Amino acid sequence: MTDRGGEVEEKLLIEAAQQDSSRFAELYERNFDRVYAYVVRRVRDRAEAQDVTAEVFHHALANLRRFEWRGAPFAAWLYRIAANALTDRARRMEKEQGIAVEQAAPAESPEAVEYRARVFGMVRELPPDQRRVIEMRFAEQKSVREIAAELGRSEGAVKQLQFRGLQNLRARVGEQHG
Repeated sequence: MTDRGGEVEEKLLIEAAQQDSSRFAELYERNFDRVYAYVVRRVRDRAEAQDVTAEVFHHALANLRRFEWRGAPFAAWLYRIAANALTDRARRMEKEQGIAVEQAAPAESPEAVEYRARVFGMVRELPPDQRRVIEMRFAEQKSVREIAAELGRSEGAVKQLQFRGLQNLRARVGEQHG
């Protein structure tokens, strides 16, 4: 959401969801991939990343009425919730297991969050096959072999889809930055 129209649209979606929680679904759909990618990079376990991501959206929905629009992307608020959830998780694990656990990365700057949100938006606009390979390779951190097996394609086909997807993303980033 970098353009003014996108900001206005996002603000209206938030306000609608604050009035009627059933309207939260669109905010969830728009932001799920971002939050999941943020979490999975930090926990490196798919099941745990899914649990933490679910916890983030549950917390966001439960506290949505208290959210105040300040012009930053909604994703920034979700990232902050995710960072807190990851920190809480690390503390629980330390307490339960009596060992130090890698702490969540410090909160990112609003500019970094906004840039990441734009890139995730561009990924969503890729052709479906390219998008799926990019998500599996970089968000889920699967190997080319794992992706090929899961998609029923050859490793060469997966590499080609990844290459084309990255080319598409580079071109789109180039268009945005002149």
